[in-house]
Amino acid sequence: MIGGGADGAGEGRLTRSTGLTLTALLLLCLPIGSLRAAPAHAAGAPAHAAGSPAGARKPSAPASRRTPEVKSNLAIVVDESEAQPIYAKHPEQVAPIASITKLMTAMVVLDAALPLEEPIAIDPTDVDRLKHSKSRLPVGGRLARGELLRVALMSSDNRAAAALGRTYPGGTGACITAMNRKAAELGMSQSRFADPTGLSSDNVSTASDLARMVTAARRYPPIREATTTAQHQVTLSNGRVLEFHNSNGLVSNKTWDIGLSKTGYINEAGRCLVMQATIAARQVIIVLLDSWGKNTRLGDAARIRRWLEGAVASAGSVRRSAPPAALPLPPPLPPPDDAPSDVTTTAPGLGAGGGS
Repeated sequence: MIGGGADGAGEGRLTRSTGLTLTALLLLCLPIGSLRAAPAHAAGAPAHAAGSPAGARKPSAPASRRTPEVKSNLAIVVDESEAQPIYAKHPEQVAPIASITKLMTAMVVLDAALPLEEPIAIDPTDVDRLKHSKSRLPVGGRLARGELLRVALMSSDNRAAAALGRTYPGGTGACITAMNRKAAELGMSQSRFADPTGLSSDNVSTASDLARMVTAARRYPPIREATTTAQHQVTLSNGRVLEFHNSNGLVSNKTWDIGLSKTGYINEAGRCLVMQATIAARQVIIVLLDSWGKNTRLGDAARIRRWLEGAVASAGSVRRSAPPAALPLPPPLPPPDDAPSDVTTTAPGLGAGGGS
């Protein structure tokens, strides 16, 4: 033993002297190639051990133990089975939500039990005079209300959404009143709606409130179907056929199991995305707001997915049939060193979740 206290000093000197002599003899017998320095991450060697370069980087933690590197400015990931967030970034910050608004429009239209087969003509007042966004639906073109609902949700068409609001009982104003009343009923206390399309930056909410809205919207089969349809053809009253595509490219990706989806974008809101998806046998709601890169919101969704899948992989094989109480949760994840103070995470865990 190399002495750690005063009483062991002499023994330590003798041991070191003998050890140096033996070491010298051994080195003379070793080939030169075997004298390479041991790697800094060798088992048992501290990161600052002698022979390691100064400031050597410590081995990174397993991917499943880190928080997802979400680039969107506001975000939340909610475990549906537990109704609890497992990741949150500025979850209570109020921000414009752009076309995510259309989910609320669709809910109040369906709540009114209006006939979905009723034909509706696109009116000049449905044309966007605020942002001057384009639409493939011509003024005067007629579509069934159900088709307008599908196009507004899957392709985020603004004329379709405006027509739905205009033909709501009592008109657009009554539709907006119903949207705000519905938000209050859902406990969306920080949300306000100003128009049926989301073109106004006065349509605002928080990531937490939108998670509640997604949960509610999932109860409507027409919304689930429309928002998860990759493409759809509609035939106008004059026989013209138009093909629309889903504004969320992940819907057409067969590796994703998506139960609901809606995108949004205006300058004031950045790029937004809300989804319900099954990841690693677990049903989660993902809300991403104020993302400025064209594909950043999709990249964030992929990073969250890898994070959740990594938690399952690191914990080993788990039977999907096991009840949630039988599935142990890993300890809470610490936030990254550079995370804002209001970024919170809990371990992704292995909570059970079935397919939609």
